Order: sequence, then C-alpha cells, then structure tokens
Amino acid sequence: MKQVGGLSDVGRRRTLNEDAFLIDDELGLYIVADGMGGHAAGEVASREAVDIVRETVSRERATLEGLEGSSEQVAEALPKALRVLESAVQAATYLVFAMGEHDPTHYGMGTTLSALALRGHVGLIAQVGDSRVYLVRDGEAKQLTEDHTLVAWQIREGLLSPEEAMYSPHKNVITRAIGSQDYVQVDTHVVSLQSGDSLLLCSDGLHGYLHSAEIAPIVDLGPTLASRRFIDLANQRGGRDNITAIVLRLI
Repeated sequence: MKQVGGLSDVGRRRTLNEDAFLIDDELGLYIVADGMGGHAAGEVASREAVDIVRETVSRERATLEGLEGSSEQVAEALPKALRVLESAVQAATYLVFAMGEHDPTHYGMGTTLSALALRGHVGLIAQVGDSRVYLVRDGEAKQLTEDHTLVAWQIREGLLSPEEAMYSPHKNVITRAIGSQDYVQVDTHVVSLQSGDSLLLCSDGLHGYLHSAEIAPIVDLGPTLASRRFIDLANQRGGRDNITAIVLRLI
C-alpha cells in the first residue's frame, strides 16, 4: 500500500511551465521531467518523454509484475525490469531528438527525467539530468540519483568544493539530457524499500532551494500536504524556475 501526492507550478519568474510529471499508481510508475529549450519547446520535450516512457513500460507490465513474486522470481525479474526502464528512456530520447531534427521550431529541445518504477518493496530508478529522487527513512533524506551536471562532475573530481559550486557560473550546465542526441547514457539502479519509507521526486526548481535536512520534516506532513508545502517553499525562496514534486509513502 502507498499514498501519493504530486504538484507542479510555473514558479514566480517563468511564464510557461516546462516541467511534466506522471503519477500512475496502477502501473506503479512515477516520473518528473524538466524540459529545456524555452522557445525550442522544452514543454513539448518533457511531455513527450513522459508519455513515451509510460507507453513503453506499460507494454512490458508483465515484466514489472515479476518483482512482486518470491525472492527467486524477483532476482530473475530484476535485470529484465531494469532493461525495460532503460529502454523506455532510450525510446523517449530517440523520439525527442527526432522531433527536434524534423521541426525547426523544436530544434534543440530536451529534458531531464527521473523515473521510479515501484512494485511491492522494490523500486527501480532511471536517471538522466538533474532532477532528483530522494529516499526518506528514519527521519533522514538520502539522494538516490546523481546529478548529470558540470558542477557535480567538478565536485566528484575534486575541482570544486560544494561551497564553491554554489556560486559557480556553470551550475546550470547539464551534461546529459533526453533529446540532445539520439542516444543517452541512462543511470539505472535498484532500491529496496520498507514500510514507512517515503520518496521525493522533484525538479531542480525545488531541490535548488532545499537543504537535505528540511526534506524529512516536510515529507512527514503526508504526500498531499508535503507536495503543496514544497511548492510553496520554493516560491517563497525565489521561485526562479518551474517547480515539481511527487511524494510517495509506503504504508
């Protein structure tokens, strides 16, 4: 059993919401995508990517259902299920790139994408870009995804400290996106979940304003109230970007 809430908001500085999100409880699929391109139709890229991932995963529903069987069945189904999720993101990449190549008004559009496929207490994550997935357990929030940004790479390589990164002029440079090419490297991994866990999927319009220590107390409000609180908090702190949050709680 789970409870889910999700919201998206244009923010205080933008006139168009280029974020897209999906809550599909029946399929067990949850996605946040942050479109890029502005005049180059970032909102088209994010919406198309979400739709294609959902359609592709839906066709392979039986593979995901194998994650709810015995431990032996789960072990057998996991590699196949991860391939399904990765293939879905690759399909979205190919489509968004092709749309940009064939329509000059869409040339250069792209999107980040963070996807969670949830079956029982097994979560599969696919990641491209700098939207994020957090796990909240025992009052602490842990980032499950890795940002595909120039600044994140510089931190990992020891070229910048986290404090210096906050003021870097390159902090918005994304190194991986859906649509920039016809192929993208997709990070996928498995997370084992338990009753009482919560998850937050969000675009950078939210996490750019958050400290990790603030996440768990807000999530404790429950998915519906928490998603609203996250949106309000980002707007109160500037709202310079579109803001999207999905909160799930396993009960």
